[in-house]
Amino acid sequence: MVRFRQLSWLLPALACLLLCQCRKEPVDPVPGPSPESDLESRLPVSQILRNVSVTTDKAVYAPGSVVRFTGDRSQGGLGIRYWHLGDVVEEGLLEDSAEWTWTLPSTDFQGYMVELIGKNAEGVVRTVGTVAVDASSDWTRFPRYGFLSKFGNVAPSKRESVIANLNRYHINGLQYYDWMYDHHHPLAGTPDNPDLDWPSIIGDLCEKDVVQGYIEEAHKYNMASMFYDLCYGVLEWAEEDGVSPSWFIYKDSSHRNRDYHPLSAPFRSNIYLVNPGHEGWLGYFADRVDEVYQVFDFDGFHIDQLGNRGDRYGADGKKVDMPAGYGKFLEKMKQSRPDRKLAFNAVSRYGQAKIAAAPSDFLYNEVWTTGFSEIDKIMEENKSLAPDKNTVLAAYMNYKQSGTFNTPAVLLADAVIFALGGSHLELGEHMLSNEYFPSANLKMSSELSDKLVSYYDFLTGYENLLRDGAVRIGLNVSSDDVKMAQWGPEKGSVNTVAFQVGNKLVVHLLNFENAKHLDWRDDSMDQTKPSTHENLDISIRSSRDVKRVWVASPDVDGGAPREASFSASGISVKIRVPSLTYWTMIVIE
Repeated sequence: MVRFRQLSWLLPALACLLLCQCRKEPVDPVPGPSPESDLESRLPVSQILRNVSVTTDKAVYAPGSVVRFTGDRSQGGLGIRYWHLGDVVEEGLLEDSAEWTWTLPSTDFQGYMVELIGKNAEGVVRTVGTVAVDASSDWTRFPRYGFLSKFGNVAPSKRESVIANLNRYHINGLQYYDWMYDHHHPLAGTPDNPDLDWPSIIGDLCEKDVVQGYIEEAHKYNMASMFYDLCYGVLEWAEEDGVSPSWFIYKDSSHRNRDYHPLSAPFRSNIYLVNPGHEGWLGYFADRVDEVYQVFDFDGFHIDQLGNRGDRYGADGKKVDMPAGYGKFLEKMKQSRPDRKLAFNAVSRYGQAKIAAAPSDFLYNEVWTTGFSEIDKIMEENKSLAPDKNTVLAAYMNYKQSGTFNTPAVLLADAVIFALGGSHLELGEHMLSNEYFPSANLKMSSELSDKLVSYYDFLTGYENLLRDGAVRIGLNVSSDDVKMAQWGPEKGSVNTVAFQVGNKLVVHLLNFENAKHLDWRDDSMDQTKPSTHENLDISIRSSRDVKRVWVASPDVDGGAPREASFSASGISVKIRVPSLTYWTMIVIE
């Protein structure tokens, strides 16, 4: 492995330099060239300086473990910086960018941004590559959720390719959608004699070797595997498998009309519903779940529902409290297997209060209201219900369209979701465009695929600012260069949303200046790319003593942090933001 020369002696000097940025008198914030650091001064000039695409060998790491980096080309004379938030943890020179290692600090639940720099023929230092690293002992602290949806005739080489691709986006958990046999009896066969293959609910082939092969491949990257099923779904022949008629729910108190979800061919059966909190059903299904774990090395259970279906009644004629049943279901599943993770889909926020209070390991919402304000509403509600649990949103872009995803719509949606503290279920063997996960009507362009790498690096590298106890605050932000508005969202302006994170103020600039509409889903596929602003001057009303300001954006230099010029006077701080396209994050210390 290539080794680099550590420059730990430089850190006290850097700290001193940053403290000296405190301004007692107001000055105009003029960017100007930053003094060249010792590392930058030691970089050799490269006549041909190329960008390097960097990958890591895991999606998430144990603190103190070794990270193995691989570049897509060999290039000497580069420098490397390991950032935690805006501070350099370690830096040095790389002899070769093809392969090297780094031993993580021992602190748990930390995100890092890794930056490669080089000096071009004109002597200008620039970023040539970035990648993020997540050091967390529990992946559900910062869930970055993906999916798998096809489990028949998938060759090992294809499985390896799918998982390796998801690893580059730092996906650390996977939902195995419709992998099971019958909803009420997910394991085909028995634990002692499991079937080698079986039909899914729609009749697609599923193979034991493919499911287990995906689990094993994902585990190589420290990626968790969660099996999918409903909390209350049974098929037409469920009574033959031991499901009691007394567990069913009905549309009427006289229990004449059983509740069911109609499905036509090629689906194998309608899905009939039982009371998710019925003690008999809970005991029966806990045994079925245990059978799954006896055969497959799943890390947990992703639980689904069908949303608010109105008043429903049990066989005794009494109204069934469905959200309370969701809570009981989660409690039973955790009690049965406390070593496995649980997630429960709050479809359109239905039942979220009970789900959040129960032992779910993170919160998951399938979003059907298509305005950006709904994303904000979900995130704020979830934080109030369970401040220590992070959120994943299943939000299907360019819904049921065909062709190619609209890149501006996806990036703007992800910018909002990530800035507000969530992550987005969207990546698997393909990118999601509707609730039937095997559907691949829309493709990602190479531009979108590349840009999403930077967005997921940003989500991972800055997880401690985005998803680690951030508290929303009101902050007055203005500019003479562009119309500003506090997050609403508001079309025709740069929207701002601010958080307090420890002793830092974090201000997100979300560019809706020339947005076509405020519909995150963009069914019309006509959302527009924002105009880029450079050297944008803004003012923030804050009476706090400002010592340092830095900025980062997934749209610039792969998300690497940059010092920002500022001046403080009274209750106002003026900041020069180097660049804003979709999203720029400002950190005030």
